[in-house]
Amino acid sequence: MKRIFLLVMLVTFVFSCKNESKQTEDSVDITQNMSEDKEISYSSFGKEINAADALSAKRMATHFESMAIGDSIDTKMIAKVDEVCQAKGCWMKVDLENGEQVMVKFKDYGFFMPKDIAGREVVLNGKAFVNEVPVEEQRHYAEDAGQSAEEIAKIIAPKKTFSFVADGVLLKED
Repeated sequence: MKRIFLLVMLVTFVFSCKNESKQTEDSVDITQNMSEDKEISYSSFGKEINAADALSAKRMATHFESMAIGDSIDTKMIAKVDEVCQAKGCWMKVDLENGEQVMVKFKDYGFFMPKDIAGREVVLNGKAFVNEVPVEEQRHYAEDAGQSAEEIAKIIAPKKTFSFVADGVLLKED
């Protein structure tokens, strides 16, 4: 009788351990699936890049503020699109989260962005710099953006701007 009791206990113990390991494997699979669901998907434009090591718009704003006209740095940044050229998507403005914007052009006009991406997040790779934009160029951009003749006429002085020439852009998918 003792042997049967010990045998039943041993069999119960073996099966209970096997069941517990099965539950552990299931919970690992669920965790892996959850992390895969959180993976961000991007559309790529221009040179192939990745989002690793990109600076936030807020952090990039501090870099721009410390730069003088003519200074430039190679960098990668994440920002939200404010405006896109409505003529053909040949430039866009992104938000620095401090009330300022960055004018983004594309290296050698090698690619263009969709015209309907205002409000979406992008990762930009390229050269950030500070420059002075002449009146004629400002008026051209205002016209591309669809501003009225009155608004365009108000542009009468060169303007210090934060600029970016992107060789690659990732557009975050919704």
